[in-house]
Amino acid sequence: MVSFKGLSAVVLSLCSVSVLGLTLGGKSYTISSPGRRELLQDLVTWDENSLFVRGERIMFYSAEFHPWRLPVPGLWLDIFQKIKALGYNGVSFYVNWALLEGNQGHFTAGGVFAYEPFFDAASEAGIYLLARPGPYINAEVSGGGYPGWLQRNQGTLRTNETAYMDATDNYVSHIGKIVAAAQITNGGPVTNGADWIKFPDSEYIGGVNQQYRNAGIVVPLVNNEAAIIGLFTPDKPGGPDIYGHDSYPIGWDCANPENNWTPGKLPTDWRQLHLEQSPNTPYSIPEFQGGAIDSWYENIRKLARIILTDIRGGPGLEGCAIVTNHEFERIFYKNTFSFGIKLFNITFGGTNWGNLGQPGGYTSYDYGASIKEDRTITREKYAEAKLLGQFLTSSRAYLEAIPGELTNTSYVSTPKLSTTPIVGKSTTFYVVRHSAYESLESTTYTFSVPTSIGNVTIPQLGGTLTLNGRDSKIHVTDYDVGGVNLIYSSADIYTHGRTGQRRVLLVYGLEGETHELAFSSKLGSPTVEGGHVKAEKRGSAVVVQWQVTQSKKILHYGNNLDVYLLWRNDAFKYWKLELEAPAPIGNYTSASKDTVIAKAGYLLRTATKSGTSLHLTGDLNATADLEIVAGLPGSNNIYFNGKKVPDVKSVNGRLTGTLTYTRPELNLPNLADLDWKVIDSLPEIKSSYDDSAWTVADHTTTNNTSYDETYFIKFSLKTPTSLIAGDYGFNAGSLIYRGYFEATGDEQSLYLSTMGGGGFGHSVWVNETFVGSWTGSTASGYNQTLTFPSSLKLAQGKTYVITVLIDHMGQETNWWPGHDLMKTPRGIIDYALSGHEKSDIKWKLTGNLGGEQYRDPVRGPLNEGGMWAERQGYHLPAPPTEDWEKASPIKDGVNGAGVAFYATSFDLDIPSGYDVPLSFVFANSTRATANYRVQLFVNGWQFGEYINHLGPQTSFPVPEGVLNYSGKNYLGLTLWAQDAIGAKLDGISLVANAVIQSGMRKPALTWSDRWVKREGAY
Repeated sequence: MVSFKGLSAVVLSLCSVSVLGLTLGGKSYTISSPGRRELLQDLVTWDENSLFVRGERIMFYSAEFHPWRLPVPGLWLDIFQKIKALGYNGVSFYVNWALLEGNQGHFTAGGVFAYEPFFDAASEAGIYLLARPGPYINAEVSGGGYPGWLQRNQGTLRTNETAYMDATDNYVSHIGKIVAAAQITNGGPVTNGADWIKFPDSEYIGGVNQQYRNAGIVVPLVNNEAAIIGLFTPDKPGGPDIYGHDSYPIGWDCANPENNWTPGKLPTDWRQLHLEQSPNTPYSIPEFQGGAIDSWYENIRKLARIILTDIRGGPGLEGCAIVTNHEFERIFYKNTFSFGIKLFNITFGGTNWGNLGQPGGYTSYDYGASIKEDRTITREKYAEAKLLGQFLTSSRAYLEAIPGELTNTSYVSTPKLSTTPIVGKSTTFYVVRHSAYESLESTTYTFSVPTSIGNVTIPQLGGTLTLNGRDSKIHVTDYDVGGVNLIYSSADIYTHGRTGQRRVLLVYGLEGETHELAFSSKLGSPTVEGGHVKAEKRGSAVVVQWQVTQSKKILHYGNNLDVYLLWRNDAFKYWKLELEAPAPIGNYTSASKDTVIAKAGYLLRTATKSGTSLHLTGDLNATADLEIVAGLPGSNNIYFNGKKVPDVKSVNGRLTGTLTYTRPELNLPNLADLDWKVIDSLPEIKSSYDDSAWTVADHTTTNNTSYDETYFIKFSLKTPTSLIAGDYGFNAGSLIYRGYFEATGDEQSLYLSTMGGGGFGHSVWVNETFVGSWTGSTASGYNQTLTFPSSLKLAQGKTYVITVLIDHMGQETNWWPGHDLMKTPRGIIDYALSGHEKSDIKWKLTGNLGGEQYRDPVRGPLNEGGMWAERQGYHLPAPPTEDWEKASPIKDGVNGAGVAFYATSFDLDIPSGYDVPLSFVFANSTRATANYRVQLFVNGWQFGEYINHLGPQTSFPVPEGVLNYSGKNYLGLTLWAQDAIGAKLDGISLVANAVIQSGMRKPALTWSDRWVKREGAY
């Protein structure tokens, strides 16, 4: 997952190893023997303390970002810059096999699925990449990233069985070469590779690693074990170069965030486990909780069993943001730092557009992350993450510091608090938290530690320190500030920099807290700007004590040092940016680079110097103060987004000015008032419908699996021929079945067992007569007996057609290796028509047009389902609506159970220079009498599935690039009424989530196609 450079003598002394042979799935592989692996390159190395890149120690601090969850390559740089602004230097990314080889044997990675633009954007931003190409990724996507055709594979998934291993070869060889070309050894940003594993078969994982080595991967391989168990470590045959594990310690209850703060969730023994499991590699967590997934049900996994528990629908993603909020970051992230973490990766979400998501999960994959699904950074947790990220990546001493033992009897004056020291060559970091981490108490204490001037008890100038509930502190001793020794600080350090010989240090605390810091008396006593502090000489040091207020105070130590004493919420507004260096460093993080520290409102993206001028790019959501405190240019010439900042003034060693925000006039369309057109999208129930082109359900066997509460079993067909959609190549979106039978005239009911995944539903007709629906809940399958209405008069000897429409919510993830949960069937599992043998009914089925030979290469293999309008391509731009009926989805809707396709268009004219994230918002009156499902298509892209009685999602962000911000847009809706009374939309609107004056580069459209009549559409 990570990669860095630099060879230490220790690494060189361990580079000579033997190899051993291994046979997997009938193929021979050569893998390294246990122990340190032979280095295949010299740019990314490691020792037991940290990684190196180009000889420099580095902490790989990264965010998880899946480019395919934001299918606009022109926006990837925006995300990278927002990640870089956090102080992070890396991004981990998954590759979704299902999107690249939806048609077996045909690998394609172009358009929005190309990775070269992703690598270019990372290089431009200065972000190292940790590649996680699978083949299995989990990632809460359909099938865990497995393409649907793997359901028919005879091999057991995630094992070394020949059939499965052979099926992965084409994908791994292609994606391996793409990633290999972008490795740091070839001038690219990829520094590491990783695989997600759970209770691994070491021979299988070793074989996968070798597949990637064969494809040209030479950077270190890091594993991501699903828990810190140590089953697959570098000392195991075929093991990784660096051992890592993941963790989601606080859980998933987004409905009741406070319930997550229970005793026992904060880990305390990870340092010791690391020393037992992989002491010769840096401590690595390639995936740590940065959010929480919400869904229509709670999926509870217990060891060897999977139970779908019918508890409740999801509460919404803001609840997930609360679960993992700034308090969670302050305690859980700092606790993880106390273990000496050197490779740390947390999450950003995105969108499960186009049927990407796992069953049970809805369209949004926001995750409650620091960067929201619509790319805004308004959650407080983003700001908190920035304070922590900039501190860690600014603190060089941390890279070689060794964690000590957790104690509540040393250092602090009360056992209510616990401390972990992290001891460096000179600097020591002390992570202090409540012993009961979930405590809401405010606890006073003193802190006794050794320093370079002797043992001290802090505060020295009287009073006490305070640790508030749901907070954690990192106190430091003998901390290097650009060559000046900070003897100690009880306040958290944000970052530091310099202008010439003047150093700048930013520290912060919560309002009302008392803090102290001390420098050598050789610096003298500081002058104070902005308020009162207490400063006294104690031995060879001058100690400064202050109380945190909302107004900043600045300590001036002559021309040597300025110390900003900040309120935490004011510290949020400061940004640290690195200036570009000569190649090959460029924009990548390096301790040798000059930096700029500035206060500048919503976001600072980049900083460059040209002569005596400083050029900044960034974003504003309001008029903001500009304050350059480090990295000043040689004049007052400051430019922001290409325009000179007026009236810049020099004040006490810093430059100040004003960044003016101007709100543009937006004229968003009223969607309810647009000219809507409608067409029936369920002609299949009409007697005149011709299904001669449909797939005949004639398979008498299946390779699908099922499961009960304790173990996985091979699925046994309950029908004369398989009605499992995957057996016929239909793997996403809606499914439609037509079953022909000759009536006896005595039919009274139909028993139907269907399976579509959590949140799915179905509806049933006999000819044009509606007989009932399953409207959906948490269940992934449903058994239903439908009694025929009295209006349905079947004539003996006449042929009738049963039409079943099923919502396919995606394949199950294959979380448990060696089992085939991904092969859980979708479709009709069983049926019984009263008075008939099962063999009396002859079935046909369809899904998306072409099945695995999908018709839309722009949007990929999963974007379309089987509804008639989708098969015709009417969801694509500029459908032929001239002869369609005029009607509104809000005023008219669907008269009776059925499906209508509504289409309209509208123009946008969003002013350049502004980032205006837009969302389509469905009104929800929670009417229990009208159950309906809606697919939202924007310019052909399916960007929302809305189920009115399940929710909870009603707002569906659609990014610029999918939306045309400077021209015409095409909007399509499939409105599926599941009740006899029909359904209308309660309302739909287009809403601006934010209006941001932005230095973001305008993204290009990701589509240029228009509807054309599809050959063979039925």
